[in-house]
Amino acid sequence: MIKKISKVLVANRGEIALRVMRSCRELGILSVAVYSDVDRTSMHVRYADQAIHIGPATSAESYLNIDKIIDAAKRVKADAIHPGYGFLSENAEFSRRCEKEGIIFIGPTPEVIGTMGDKITARKTMITSGVPVVPGTKENLKDESTILKTVREIGLPVMIKASAGGGGKGMRMIDKEENILEGLRAAKSEAMASFGDDAVYIEKYISSPHHIEFQILGDKHGNVIHLCERECSVQRRHQKVVEETPSPLMTPELRAQMGEHAVAAAKAVNYHGAGTIEFLVDNDHNYYFLEMNTRLQVEHPITERVTGYDLVKQQILIAEGHELKIKQEDVFQFGHAIECRIYAEDTDNNFMPSPGVITHITEPMGLGVRTDGYVYEGYEIPIHYDPMISKLIVWARTREEAIERMRRALYEYKITGVKTSIKYLEKIMDCPDFRNGTYNTHFIQDNEDFLLAPDEAKQSFEDLAIVTAFIDYHRKLKNTQISSNSATHSKWKEFGRRRGMFRASEN
Repeated sequence: MIKKISKVLVANRGEIALRVMRSCRELGILSVAVYSDVDRTSMHVRYADQAIHIGPATSAESYLNIDKIIDAAKRVKADAIHPGYGFLSENAEFSRRCEKEGIIFIGPTPEVIGTMGDKITARKTMITSGVPVVPGTKENLKDESTILKTVREIGLPVMIKASAGGGGKGMRMIDKEENILEGLRAAKSEAMASFGDDAVYIEKYISSPHHIEFQILGDKHGNVIHLCERECSVQRRHQKVVEETPSPLMTPELRAQMGEHAVAAAKAVNYHGAGTIEFLVDNDHNYYFLEMNTRLQVEHPITERVTGYDLVKQQILIAEGHELKIKQEDVFQFGHAIECRIYAEDTDNNFMPSPGVITHITEPMGLGVRTDGYVYEGYEIPIHYDPMISKLIVWARTREEAIERMRRALYEYKITGVKTSIKYLEKIMDCPDFRNGTYNTHFIQDNEDFLLAPDEAKQSFEDLAIVTAFIDYHRKLKNTQISSNSATHSKWKEFGRRRGMFRASEN
């Protein structure tokens, strides 16, 4: 049964909210923004057809408040809610509440979110469906003596991971027996603080792994396809920094095998919507299921660029009940795409967030360049949310050309007023290990000296650009103030003052 969607509330903010709204506009669907106190002037609020305030700046009182978002959707009579990524995107209760209120949740069912969101349950499900998993435990181990015994059976090194986790939280690598209990307690404590659940499991640590993920699409009629892989091994503290597709590691045979297992994983839970199956791959091309993300990924644009399919549109069509029109044989990768995540952070100061006012911004343009962002000159980046401010995506016919295009685009990207990670990303593009495609998840730590080394010539140029932009910003500000003052004083009042008709204190 097809349920036509005419209005979508986007339960998110920033660049992903804008990204979803653009696809809605192309489909002729109205979009509704929600915003907190500090996001009143955010670009996603300006772009949407409607906008509704949902509370204070803190996420718990706004973007993570299920009651407020459901109430907002009902007030504007939205047919559907798109959660974006982060916040409530993988919250089973949120999906369940939408279902209960008769609002279409653009994503999988609450049962699927619950199954795949719990890493222990997900591992069991994958084992049953024949998908390779990293050797490790299948249960939440609570007794420390049992955990010590289990670690010895698996063999060091191991990874202790939060069952409800993600983003590197509640995760510890243990390579010495004397560190097992300390690492276990730290992982459980962090898991409880981050997710309200201290359940952990143990996996064999795969040395020098590649982090490869497969994009999948499934409809409500049992059809599932994959849209090939993304290479996500450039990570800092388990957070992705740069992604590319196709992966330099991949062979046609490996892609086919991993793609089949990605589809099998999705079919095992009757998945519908867009999702991602993440794998760890060793240097011998052995691969293991890592986790499933039951939502859109930050790095989805590079898949869109090499396959030509709009993933947000596909999500919406699937949510309406349409059968997938894309067959597996229709999917192929054309050219090469790279994404860099641009953060407002000080890479020279341990990557500390750098909130503040954007005084100048020049975004890169030209053939094969796409910028998914949400900031503008005069916008103040708040301290309350993730410091990612945009995603820079390039496409070219070859990997070598894509790297050079990204280098050019990063050179053109100028932001002043806040610190950004742009120079750090330029270093990644210049790093021999990245250029050769011979990197894994240890890339950043292995190349730390190269990536953090100062570049005096570039620094001098950047300093000059910042000074120039600062002067230009204040010139514009002064002109704006003059224009504003002129607009508030009518010629009639000026005439009256000259004639003594008004007191000098009057405006």
